[in-house]
Amino acid sequence: MLSRRPERTASAVIRAEVDHGLAELVGDPDRPQAWTLLLDGTAQSHVDLDDPEHLEFEYVRRIAHVVDTIAPAHRPVRAVHLGGGAWTLPRYVAATRPGSVQRVVDLDAALIELVRTRLPVDDPGIQLQSGDARARLAGIPAGGTDLAVLDVFAGARTPAHLTSVEFVRDAHRILAPGGVYVANVADGGPLHFARSQVATAAAVFAELALIAVPDLLTGRRFGNLVLIASDAPLPVPELCRRTASDPFRATVLDDDEARAFAGNAEPRTDRTATPSTDPPAGFFGR
Repeated sequence: MLSRRPERTASAVIRAEVDHGLAELVGDPDRPQAWTLLLDGTAQSHVDLDDPEHLEFEYVRRIAHVVDTIAPAHRPVRAVHLGGGAWTLPRYVAATRPGSVQRVVDLDAALIELVRTRLPVDDPGIQLQSGDARARLAGIPAGGTDLAVLDVFAGARTPAHLTSVEFVRDAHRILAPGGVYVANVADGGPLHFARSQVATAAAVFAELALIAVPDLLTGRRFGNLVLIASDAPLPVPELCRRTASDPFRATVLDDDEARAFAGNAEPRTDRTATPSTDPPAGFFGR
């Protein structure tokens, strides 16, 4: 996985046709070896090759808080990342928990090769696979994963077949006792999709938590909610402490509050599932 880093200026842009659109790597003017990956104009990832612990996107930082609390510091974990992008979170896990074994799944094989070549990471514990996230999930052995992360977008929406209770049950299947499932949920307005995703996770897992900024929870803006689920108690007080120190403070809902947030929403099934909500024009773009 070793390759020469791309030469760049502050305004560098690298463009390449990949299997599912036009990929762009845009240089970060404030960080010499940082890049944002866009796919058909939708921002997918931000990575800093010199500092993999730097997390530019707020929702990724919140998922990293979960990573930081699921096991004692520096202990390796076994992780499955459904949705690769530029591998921001796998890089973070590799840096903060050396020796971790991670499987990264992305539908776009050409995108994997672009990232491997242009934004290389030197960690033998990161295993890359191309293919549909749900199909790859079905092939993962039961009970051997500490952390499963869903962060898949087709364009700017999560595909319907990754939003159903059947899918979440398969994610639950691969988890070891006490393992944690995390999903990036994009929604806004009345939050019908987000409420249904909480209800879907509640149909499978014993414990839930939800992280989002207050304006999102009250329907005043569109954005990312981080849904966390496990059969073991979740570290809600520690997550509250960590999110309180973020540049944009977020609210952490515990199990009771998350279930109240779901309200009367019904779990999505393969028959009733829909993609996530369309974002406002340009929301995830440049």
